[in-house]
Amino acid sequence: MQVTLMKGKIHRAQVTQADLHYEGSISIDRVLIDAAGLLVNERVDIYNIDTGARFSTYVIEAPAGSGIIGLNGAAARLAMVGDKVIIVAYANFNDAEARSFQPRVVFVNERNQKL
Repeated sequence: MQVTLMKGKIHRAQVTQADLHYEGSISIDRVLIDAAGLLVNERVDIYNIDTGARFSTYVIEAPAGSGIIGLNGAAARLAMVGDKVIIVAYANFNDAEARSFQPRVVFVNERNQKL
């Protein structure tokens, strides 16, 4: 049997960019990608704390230390600059793996810098 667990998340990041006419994705500061254990092109779920919108997209890299959290393409319609979001990735595990796995949770400040 497989179980799906949270693999990693970035908690309460602030959207810094929204570009409707860009190829769809979410741009994330490379420091945060690494801290949360995410991969470029990995599917993530986005939860908009301000509006309640929930949607999925994939990760692209923004420059390390930039603080960028940018919604691109159709996702740009689901959050505005300044909205707080939770970015979550999930993974499947067998029972033994699931019992010992520890997800990476990244908390950020108002400039999307890791706390």
